[in-house]
Amino acid sequence: MKKLLITLVLIPFIGIAQTLDNLDYFSPFHNDVAAIKKGNDWAFIDQDGKIIVDFRNDLVATKTDNASYPVFSDGKCLIAHQKDGVLNYGYIDKAGKIVITPQFLNANNFEYGKAVVLKIEKEIIGYNDIFKKDVVNYHYFEILIDENGTTIDKLTQLAIHVSPKDKADKNPPDITSKLISENLVAVKGSDKKWRVKKIEY
Repeated sequence: MKKLLITLVLIPFIGIAQTLDNLDYFSPFHNDVAAIKKGNDWAFIDQDGKIIVDFRNDLVATKTDNASYPVFSDGKCLIAHQKDGVLNYGYIDKAGKIVITPQFLNANNFEYGKAVVLKIEKEIIGYNDIFKKDVVNYHYFEILIDENGTTIDKLTQLAIHVSPKDKADKNPPDITSKLISENLVAVKGSDKKWRVKKIEY
């Protein structure tokens, strides 16, 4: 009799879905997941309403036609961590695990298994005897990376200098190169003209 009563009590609760409430925003589904927002934090749910990436404050929103929210593209989502007052961009997978460490000055979503990012390079140009430290310059290039974060190709040949005053600007420098197919990337030159480059990979 006890067993029957326990069974009857449990039956109504089986199959009841998780309820998500007090949300400030929910996005359309993209790559089988949707972004949800609570306060300043974002999370991801699957098509059953289950949270697959818990609420966190490092997810980067992507601008769409009507809104701005984090997305997964090619199984990766952009994140940004602050280091020395500058945002560094990287990627997580659908388990919320960091798969490409935040290290780029700016980054685009993955497409065709590749992404265009701004890689910063440090150049030591001297030594300051008074402060006992290296004098350095920072430059960045637009590069194409694969799913492991390895450089496939350097898209811009001229280094762009990063000025110390840029630290006060919270917006990262723009990325101008665009993937236009699995094997082609469009690169904008300093003359504002485009060239189409085949990806040798």
